[in-house]
Amino acid sequence: MSTTATPGIEAFTFGDPTPVLDRRELLDYAESWFNGRWYEPPVSLDGLAKCFRASPHHSSAIYVKRNILTAAFVPHRLLPREAFDRWALEFLVFGNAYLERRESVGRKTVRLEPALAKYVRAGEGGRYFFVRGWQDEHEFRRGALFHLAEPDIHQEIYGLPEYLSALQSALLNESATLFRRRYYLNGSHAGFILYMSDPAQKEEDIDALREALRRSKGPGNFRNLFLYSPNGKKDGVQVIPISEVAAKDEFLGIKDASRDDVLAAHRVPPQLLGIVPKNSGGFGDVEKAKAVFIENEILPLQARFAALNAWMGEEVVRFLPPPGLP
Repeated sequence: MSTTATPGIEAFTFGDPTPVLDRRELLDYAESWFNGRWYEPPVSLDGLAKCFRASPHHSSAIYVKRNILTAAFVPHRLLPREAFDRWALEFLVFGNAYLERRESVGRKTVRLEPALAKYVRAGEGGRYFFVRGWQDEHEFRRGALFHLAEPDIHQEIYGLPEYLSALQSALLNESATLFRRRYYLNGSHAGFILYMSDPAQKEEDIDALREALRRSKGPGNFRNLFLYSPNGKKDGVQVIPISEVAAKDEFLGIKDASRDDVLAAHRVPPQLLGIVPKNSGGFGDVEKAKAVFIENEILPLQARFAALNAWMGEEVVRFLPPPGLP
């Protein structure tokens, strides 16, 4: 009696696992511990800098506020427009902004120079340090640094940006975009299960088909594949798509939801960011939205920057009145 070997099932994968970003550790809130010379920030300032361009809506909303503030700013002999532009951007990104008072030999103020908030550390008794790395520090002259900070409810040493609660949404937006890019670059986004039950197929034919599938991966994807089965039966070879789930992984839903979270944190109307509405009604009158945005967001920011005047003892920060508002 002879036995016939039952053909086994062979499975192999197309493509490699694709990792996505995980930057949660950048946003872990910690105590502002004192290292003997200065206090460490409660969140990673380097992380905030890296996340600045995590999503187009996050950076664009910050740039919109900065541009409106800079356009309305009246340049001063101590604080030119270029210096204010950087100072405002630092405050909007880090929740901290610093101006160093540069003085002449006769102790007369000659200009106000923005200091990079990413590297400034606050010490005790009004001391401030510029720290770029281990054993690379510079202490500012006492009383020479003006610190503008966004208040934090946990400590009073450093400020924190208002958008911090929506930063995970910005990172999710970035992760979705990068995953989709890698999904396409991987070359197997047209993935499927090739199910063959036709007994007429030979092992050599299967090997040839497998090799053809492997060669279709990578650059030049979406190639055509020809399969000839003269004695095959109907449904003997089936292509079962599996990437339809990945292709419809709520990519647009993730992008829209994360965008709305970011815009809610920045409180910037979408029409000011060039976002195309998905309905025929649009977003409404852009001029009215801009007027409300300036009154609710820009004017309070201008008042915050004007705190420099009291520190300097003269009016250094002054803004033109916004058009259309009293």
